[in-house]
Amino acid sequence: MKKTLKLVIALSLIISIFSLAACASNPEATTEKPTSQENTANSQENSSNSQENRSDSQEDVSSSQDDISLTIKHQLGETTIEKKPERVIVFDYGVLDTIDYMGEDVVGLPKQSLPPFLNKYNDDKYTDVGSLKEPNFETIYELNPDLIIISDRQASLYEEFEKIAPTLYLEFKGEDFLNSFKNNLTILGQIFDKEELLAQEIENIEKEINELHELASSNSATALFVMANDGSLSVYGADSRFGIIHNEFGLAQADENIEASTHGQKVTFEYILDKDPDYLFVLDRTAVVGGETSAQQVMDNDFIKSTKAYKNQNITFLDPFVWYVASGGITGIKTMISEVQSAISK
Repeated sequence: MKKTLKLVIALSLIISIFSLAACASNPEATTEKPTSQENTANSQENSSNSQENRSDSQEDVSSSQDDISLTIKHQLGETTIEKKPERVIVFDYGVLDTIDYMGEDVVGLPKQSLPPFLNKYNDDKYTDVGSLKEPNFETIYELNPDLIIISDRQASLYEEFEKIAPTLYLEFKGEDFLNSFKNNLTILGQIFDKEELLAQEIENIEKEINELHELASSNSATALFVMANDGSLSVYGADSRFGIIHNEFGLAQADENIEASTHGQKVTFEYILDKDPDYLFVLDRTAVVGGETSAQQVMDNDFIKSTKAYKNQNITFLDPFVWYVASGGITGIKTMISEVQSAISK
């Protein structure tokens, strides 16, 4: 029994020795042929790396798309548009003025109250899309626009425009004229890839405004802005759509308590004589929208002839189209600066 046990132990030792020797004679065997589990793990790792590479590629594509599109937040919503749009419809003549200055083009616009300095857009190559207050949505749809640009007069119809194409609302606050002007030009520069051009123009215009402000505020002369509308009169102060006369250009108000209203504060000829401003700036709304009585006719009376402004030949009849429907563009604001500067430099 003891001999048998010794024999079994001896055989076990011999077998172990041969097994160890076999492993030692082939040390790379385990690394040359990985197990099926290792193969699976490697496959998963490679797949993960491949997915990461694809993810990086997708991020690049997304970034590339961001380079050609622009998302703009405005008072009526958020609009994503393609940069350098080719089929643009514009419902604001100030914006059209700036687009024209940049050398860009549009396919449609309302032609009814088109300012004379933008008369080239009366050409048949440009489609008439209704009026500033009553757009022709069927015509707009048929034009298949890339972008529609609107302003205050069309704000209530924003959702209808949006059903047709991306619609950008550019707000313009007359009581904060310069900041509105700069903001809108910056956005248009981004859309049409003309940022440097418009940034330089903003700088030039700010310089002109500062020079005018310095000239206007160098004395105590007062001014009154009057709108004549087919026989009736309204005045506007610093908190109005025509506040640029006082805020940016620097002329003192003849009346600091003028009611802030979209349509101005209704007044009489007696009121104007009572305030007796050094300068009267008159806007003839009738020349833009139509009517029977011009501003020159309205102001031709004994009350006006008794004012300092009349006696000193300081009544200025402003360009009605620029001031009433196209004040927010580059050509428009240069005209406004020039008119006021000429008036107070006599």
